[in-house]
Amino acid sequence: MPDVEEDRYLKDVDNWTINRKDIHKIKKVFSFKNFKESMEFVNKVAEIAEEEGHHPDIYISWNTVKLILYTHAIEGLSENDFIMASKIDDLR
Repeated sequence: MPDVEEDRYLKDVDNWTINRKDIHKIKKVFSFKNFKESMEFVNKVAEIAEEEGHHPDIYISWNTVKLILYTHAIEGLSENDFIMASKIDDLR
């Protein structure tokens, strides 16, 4: 996907950023009050990921969850990554 198209899709999601080093990926860090809230969020993300067949890289710490999305099959970003990001944003 060309950078211009990535930038256009990025405008439709809330506070995600693009990493364009090597494989293009989008990421977002979510903050919570505690570990339990972090895990509840991760479980909701997992449900959506299974439904969509699109699985983010998930990094969990005590009150923070970092999600990274990209399409492994094409080693870069696709429209599906931004759709998944939007669905994850809707969880908040």
